Amino acid sequence: MLNLLRYRDEALYPDKSELPACSGREAYYARYVPAFRKVAIPLGVTPTWLGSVGALLVAAQGEAWHDAAMVRYPDFATFRAIVSSSDYRREAELHRLAALADWRLIATTEVQVPD
Repeated sequence: MLNLLRYRDEALYPDKSELPACSGREAYYARYVPAFRKVAIPLGVTPTWLGSVGALLVAAQGEAWHDAAMVRYPDFATFRAIVSSSDYRREAELHRLAALADWRLIATTEVQVPD
């Protein structure tokens, strides 16, 4: 799964949240990622790569992303099971929604390039 991530300047939690204020990036890495790993790693999910976006060489006018990440899932059913699980919704989803101003998830399948 290719993840394109754009963070909020400040994480946007519901009014009743007792969490201290932080940036969207901080909410994503310090809160969402640990909660996601807790749910996903036991199911065979492997975060494989994370990088900051330096420049968009070919992109729509005004398109902007802060980071891109690749996460390997055993199969699409595992992805669906995670994001629909009560553990994910209770532990992780709130932080992702608070952290991100916009995102894209692009499901991919590895292709073997012939020699």
